[in-house]
Amino acid sequence: MAKSQKKLGEILYRHKLVSKENLTTALKKSKADKKRLGETLVEMGFASEKIVHQALAKQLGLKFYNIEKHQIPEDALSLIPIELIKKHGVLPLEKSNGLMKIIVTDPNDFETLETLRFRLNADLECYYAIPEKVKEYIDNLSGDDETGQEEGQEEEGSTFGTGDDSYRASIDATAAELAAQGHAIEGEIRRAEAAGEDDDGPIIRLVNLIIDEAVRINASDIHIEPMSDRVRVRYRVDGVCIERDNIPKNMQAPLIARVKILSGMDITEKRIPQDGRIKRNIDNQDIDFRVSALPAYHGESTVLRILRPESVNIGIQALGFEGEHYDLFQSIIKKPNGIFLVTGPTGSGKTTTLYSALKELNRPDKKIITAEDPVEYNVAGINQCQVRTEINLTFDKILRSMLRQAPNIILIGEIRDGIVADIAIQAALTGHLVFSTLHTNDAPSAITRLIDMGVKPFLVASSIQAIMAQRLIRVICKNCKTIDKDPDPHSLRLLDIKPSEIKEHPLYKGAGCARCQNTGYKGRMAIFELMQMTNEVRELAFQKAPTSEIRKAARAGGMKTLLDDGKRKVFKGITTPEEVARITQAEGLLVDIEEE
Repeated sequence: MAKSQKKLGEILYRHKLVSKENLTTALKKSKADKKRLGETLVEMGFASEKIVHQALAKQLGLKFYNIEKHQIPEDALSLIPIELIKKHGVLPLEKSNGLMKIIVTDPNDFETLETLRFRLNADLECYYAIPEKVKEYIDNLSGDDETGQEEGQEEEGSTFGTGDDSYRASIDATAAELAAQGHAIEGEIRRAEAAGEDDDGPIIRLVNLIIDEAVRINASDIHIEPMSDRVRVRYRVDGVCIERDNIPKNMQAPLIARVKILSGMDITEKRIPQDGRIKRNIDNQDIDFRVSALPAYHGESTVLRILRPESVNIGIQALGFEGEHYDLFQSIIKKPNGIFLVTGPTGSGKTTTLYSALKELNRPDKKIITAEDPVEYNVAGINQCQVRTEINLTFDKILRSMLRQAPNIILIGEIRDGIVADIAIQAALTGHLVFSTLHTNDAPSAITRLIDMGVKPFLVASSIQAIMAQRLIRVICKNCKTIDKDPDPHSLRLLDIKPSEIKEHPLYKGAGCARCQNTGYKGRMAIFELMQMTNEVRELAFQKAPTSEIRKAARAGGMKTLLDDGKRKVFKGITTPEEVARITQAEGLLVDIEEE
């Protein structure tokens, strides 16, 4: 089974089976007709069916079997039950020493091959034959063993010789052509395939291109995921993963090794998780990457988190605050003491929100200290401490020490346990303003979560100033924004949007364009749920009331839920009902409608 594939046209041209002119003509026609190149070559008479399928076998790294010339061996058909032959479209040739030779028409159907390995209790050596001929042969089977001639196959002959020099030249020419068409990554994959094991240049360029492209399309993560037959590269853009490339399996080791070298990891250690960082200047901008390597079944899964300095410089207003939310947020972060919590899952923008608040408060008359794991953004004028568990420098130790530094404002990366929560509350009660994050679904749940950690209810009630939950929703692309004349009725029902409201506030969507990769969305904005600790909420917290009662009291006191804020942005034409429903439904936040 081939680990890497060459282009069909390249194989035919390299072996002088199709002229350059005919190949170019067929390529244009196959693209216009949306047909496979091989099919088009046969239709136009530029190549015979047999030649095309021989090239396909070469492309797949298999030997070609000519059923018309060489019949299936007489006793071979009994090796596989007839129902498996008809179900999977395969033909047996021979079995010896636990190895079975079979004819297949789709060698990339790995699920079928694994099924056959299990059912037949044998390793498989695959041959390729013309699919139509295989189907015709199987259709003629009555269930009894067919009589046939002795086994035969066409070995690779002079038509498909090695020709390493001409192959390398062909690869380089194809790569240059792809690069000229804006497909630089595909070009580097081809060069890396053709390069020898001692040539690291193509792999270095390939990794650089992957990283640079991800930054330029505004991705937040790069996922390099080894699979059974390939290495999948995906970018996370606006919170959604987009598959970018499938890199041949034989390039997995050098590709991951290059990333580990850049991030300062141990390339010889593949058994345990590792973390690292990369600093890189792209388009005159310094970008940090937080890198994680996790051993998985098919190799180390590697993720590069892209940390852009400008993401904490966008300003509080640009985060997505609406009217009263903005005024309330400003008043809370300027209080002299107390705790302000931001809640939400990983990737919901909590860190960006808190850093934006710190940038607003970062003045010469204020001393700000942070305890983070890890420090994601370096901000001038702020003292930032990183947790280092390997030397027992934990959150609680950093917090106890930083209180002796006489800070005005403290940021705790995350409240993970009761010890850190107690220290944070003590700091708030002794005159410090404390910012931190917590993993809960909504704002009212944070109170219950702290009490569950072991914090005394009266301390929770007296120390917290406000709790804000947030999520990130995709924003409609401004380049292809259009009125949505047929909105999804299911999403409208989930958001409780009535026909009368649509008449007053037309709904919009993105039609899809090159600028937004045809998704209809470009960029993201936060939706918020800001709960201020009113007297009623404090009393309920002191009484250890359930989350549902705290939520009702907060809404009665004027709290707008995540769903409310999402609907408001839908009516403003910022996002779509489908996007808000996707986020709120996934997080189980639609309960607010059912309660009313």
